[in-house]
Amino acid sequence: MRVLLSTYGTRGDVEPLVALAVRLRALGVEVRMCAPPDEEFAERLAGLGIQLMPAGPPVKALMRGTALPSAADLSRYRNELVDTQFDVLPTAVDGCDALVAAGLAQIAARSVAEAAGIRYVYTSYSAINLPSPYHAPPPRPGWPEPEMTDNRTLWELDAHNVNAQFGEALNGHRASIGLPPVDNVRDHVFTGRPWLAADPVLGPWRETPGLDVTQTGAWTLADERPLPAELVTFLDAGAPPVYVGFGSMRPSPDIARRAIEAIRAQGHRALVSRGWADLDLVDGRDDCLAIGEVNHQRLFGKVAAVVHHGGAGTTVTAARAGVPQVVVPLQLADNPYWAGRVAALDIGAALDGPTLTTESLSVAFKTALSPETRARARALGAQIRTDGAAAAASLLLDALR
Repeated sequence: MRVLLSTYGTRGDVEPLVALAVRLRALGVEVRMCAPPDEEFAERLAGLGIQLMPAGPPVKALMRGTALPSAADLSRYRNELVDTQFDVLPTAVDGCDALVAAGLAQIAARSVAEAAGIRYVYTSYSAINLPSPYHAPPPRPGWPEPEMTDNRTLWELDAHNVNAQFGEALNGHRASIGLPPVDNVRDHVFTGRPWLAADPVLGPWRETPGLDVTQTGAWTLADERPLPAELVTFLDAGAPPVYVGFGSMRPSPDIARRAIEAIRAQGHRALVSRGWADLDLVDGRDDCLAIGEVNHQRLFGKVAAVVHHGGAGTTVTAARAGVPQVVVPLQLADNPYWAGRVAALDIGAALDGPTLTTESLSVAFKTALSPETRARARALGAQIRTDGAAAAASLLLDALR
């Protein structure tokens, strides 16, 4: 039995499928993956013995600036990605029994699976990405933000925008392989029975008519890597520090400085994860340490709080560690959603957008570092599931059998 997994995005988009791939292989399934050709993804998959089928341009190059590409450039990238998917996916899916796609960028995936006559499963990592009257669509870079507030109307406009971006390209490719046109690209990609790879306590799905969602829990792997010696020495040298990291995102250059100032004002030491933005320290004082990519599962249980951008993976890892969070959402995709969930669950604080002030950070840290918040974070951490990828792998295998 063979399965193709496909996504396009940053590490937060790739890692959940890596977790699913490992679980599927443990059940005897051969796995291939379509993902961006970035070196770190290629090395990650090669180290696990998973075949990478590169699709699209390197993501890191697209995110090299502190601002996203222009709306015109994003539109061009999106259309080129559809063309690339129709070039790559038919070969990648050859001999496969199923195609699992994650993210709206996978415009071609269902059509390729349909042409091949195999099962297709669409997966979202956050409830906010699926249409529901209980929330508005997430921000979509390059498209104007509407001023209306009715959720149903906003989702209708979202479908219109997706059609305007992808409809002509998708239906042109479908016609070339003998498939009929689709009139709602977004819902075609999502299907009426999508999977939700998010923790049901941290990011629950509210039942919505017309959409049969299977929530499996977040797709993660246990990380057994030891922490670097320099980091262990720093942790052992004093009270638990506050971690600051924005992963694959590129926030404004002064975020690290402002965060360190606010952390010091609360009497805490700081850890700064360089990430793709290559963040660094403000000065050479010994109460701060800059680190590269490390085992967050092992680290987060040793810090006083986690400051991050609101990525699904970082949010669930911090929640599972039982540590308070301060979320600085970068107004991108599901970042504001996860910020809102942290605030709603009272396991930390969420800032209103990426603009930081000394006052807003001070209030956020006081909230996150309070004994009451720490107690709630510890209690919720015990409820977070760890078997999401295993559950999804079993579901897929049962369906194929």
